[in-house]
Amino acid sequence: MQKEITNALKVLKEGGLILYPTDTVWAIGCDASNTEAVNKVYELKKRDNRRVLICLVADERMLKKYVKHIPETALNIIEVTDKPTTIIYDDGQNLAYNVVAEDGSVAIRIPDDEFCYWLSRKFNGAMVSTSANISGLPSPKSFKEISPEVLKGVDYVVNLHHEKICNKPSSIIKLSNNGIVKIIRE
Repeated sequence: MQKEITNALKVLKEGGLILYPTDTVWAIGCDASNTEAVNKVYELKKRDNRRVLICLVADERMLKKYVKHIPETALNIIEVTDKPTTIIYDDGQNLAYNVVAEDGSVAIRIPDDEFCYWLSRKFNGAMVSTSANISGLPSPKSFKEISPEVLKGVDYVVNLHHEKICNKPSSIIKLSNNGIVKIIRE
């Protein structure tokens, strides 16, 4: 695993794209603070850049770097949830403008995955995590289902868990600073 982390780190730091397994699906990723790298993700996926991308961080300490105010409810959800949950927070910060929604919100998940944890920790930053498919097409359930276009469009493919059958995407919850909770995707 260490070799894969080292190789992926090099690509992330150079502004490249990686293809990597997460706690949910195979994902296309990049440095979430690098606007040009994020643009490459939108181009590869042929995705409308008004549809924001999910980011991964290693832990709550790192989350504080990217969200101005973390509602207590978010910390409770992170603590008790037993399935992957992405939370949309108001007032994102220190991220590329094209990762932040028009209303200033950001979608961030702390994955329950050893590789993602160590990659984010050693990178010391947020990483984009969007399903490894062209926008509008089904998300691949395994590495074998990833299209040649996506495989050729990234700078590095992590050589771990190629046999893994992926779970469904994460749940998404929007937590507003005013206390409103909205379930976006179960």
